[in-house]
Amino acid sequence: MDVKIGINESSRELQVRTTATAEEIKASLLAALKNDELFELVDEKGRAVVIPAANVAYLDLGAVEERPVGFGAL
Repeated sequence: MDVKIGINESSRELQVRTTATAEEIKASLLAALKNDELFELVDEKGRAVVIPAANVAYLDLGAVEERPVGFGAL
């Protein structure tokens, strides 16, 4: 799933491809906001993106992408 994260006072957004579901991502952000903690999202390769939850302006949760098929799929 592709996730775009808008950050307060930043003109750019972060784009992360993750294996987490939309419900898991929402629950993680809500828990971080409730406890005034850091919001952490791990991408497909195991790298973590950590943002203060209070600075998250929005999440754009894209559609779940199926595995590509064809000659270009690796």
